Amino acid sequence: MSELEKSGYKGIALRLLQDAGCKIGDIVCVISRGRTYEGILIPRAERGDAATIVIKMKSGYNVGITAASKEVTVEKMGAGVKPAFASPTPPKQNTELPHVVIMSTGGTIASRVDYRTSAVHSVISATELYSTVPELADIAYVDTEMVFNLYSENLTPKHWTELAHRIADCIKQGDVDGIVVTQGTDTMGYTAAALSFALQNLPIPIVFVGAQRSSDRPSSDAATNLIGAVKVAAEAPFAEVGLAMHETVSDTVIVVHRGVKVRKCHTSRRDTFKSINGFPIAKVVDQKIHMQNETVFQCRDLSKQLVLKSEFCEKVALVKFYPGMDPAVIDFYVNQEFKGILLEGSGLGHVSTVCFEAIKNAISKGVIVALASQCIWGRVNMNIYDTGRDLQSFGVISLEDMFAETGLVKLMWVLGQTSDIEEAKRLLKTNIAGEFTLRTFPQEKNVYGAP
Repeated sequence: MSELEKSGYKGIALRLLQDAGCKIGDIVCVISRGRTYEGILIPRAERGDAATIVIKMKSGYNVGITAASKEVTVEKMGAGVKPAFASPTPPKQNTELPHVVIMSTGGTIASRVDYRTSAVHSVISATELYSTVPELADIAYVDTEMVFNLYSENLTPKHWTELAHRIADCIKQGDVDGIVVTQGTDTMGYTAAALSFALQNLPIPIVFVGAQRSSDRPSSDAATNLIGAVKVAAEAPFAEVGLAMHETVSDTVIVVHRGVKVRKCHTSRRDTFKSINGFPIAKVVDQKIHMQNETVFQCRDLSKQLVLKSEFCEKVALVKFYPGMDPAVIDFYVNQEFKGILLEGSGLGHVSTVCFEAIKNAISKGVIVALASQCIWGRVNMNIYDTGRDLQSFGVISLEDMFAETGLVKLMWVLGQTSDIEEAKRLLKTNIAGEFTLRTFPQEKNVYGAP
């Protein structure tokens, strides 16, 4: 099998390229229907149209050109090098700048595109990330560490615990002004919340950062996000767990959300993360940090001693109420000896009366049952309707204005700290890291600016 065939080419596209003497990495000119395309020949996606030739244009974007038309011609313009990722030499360090450690766990920010499959692979290390963003050398003296190399959907509470210990060890060694954690965006909000509970009395900021587009794409937000995150870790006046990503789809502002108040709200937009029932902590504009929230939960103070409480209980379930829900779902988790159930109720905090007996049974067997609203914005108020008042009388705990994901993580953390039911209830109602507020402020009319 030829190199071109191994790269996914077959049929008429393969014949045209072979006739022109082309190899992967060559600079080629493809003329189709009167239009001329010049670029680097790259592997064809294995699931793509067999009659398509794929080249990388000077703009950095890939274009697929159909070879099915009789009017298509291919010419080799020059020999090239097969596409491969090569990490540049790290920039020279300035030890007089603030010391920031970048810990990589994988995800899109640490990924590149496999041109054969068109899939994104998590392969770039923390060191390579630093090397590909030389602007960081003007902000901080950077060390890097690979903790995991996993897509975020594969991270579990055990990984949260390990990451918390790695961060704690780094802080205890001293001489570090901030830590940046790179992760995939899908579950980054969960991890940010988990570390907010696990790392208490922080002396420095811990800043999570990710990307919606892989680092080798022209539209990547990886570099801009990373620069903003390192700036915050190096210089911000607060010492909390935050998450730094694009405020809008443009590259003008990086916004820092509190780790227990941030949620991924869009599958692909670069401004996917929003602060829920709260305001961002800070923004980075033109390399300057602008504080946005007068309520800084913890201030930067290198003299503070970190308190590590990193255990999580995995026997906790998130159960979303829906019309027609079978209460046997709740019974299942009780029978499986789960320690906690987070109910995601409707509106102000309601579930069908059909579920009441199952809920009472769970609580009678020592299961902590808490309730958040599936509405995302707003707060639970179980005093308005008799349904809510009944749930309170059973012992269901209101999570105020916490949204479900943070509520789930907190319940896991609480049950990782104690097996005493009354102490667990007390911790659940205690504001540990700014996860709930006494007053919920109105949300903007439209978080994505659409009419």
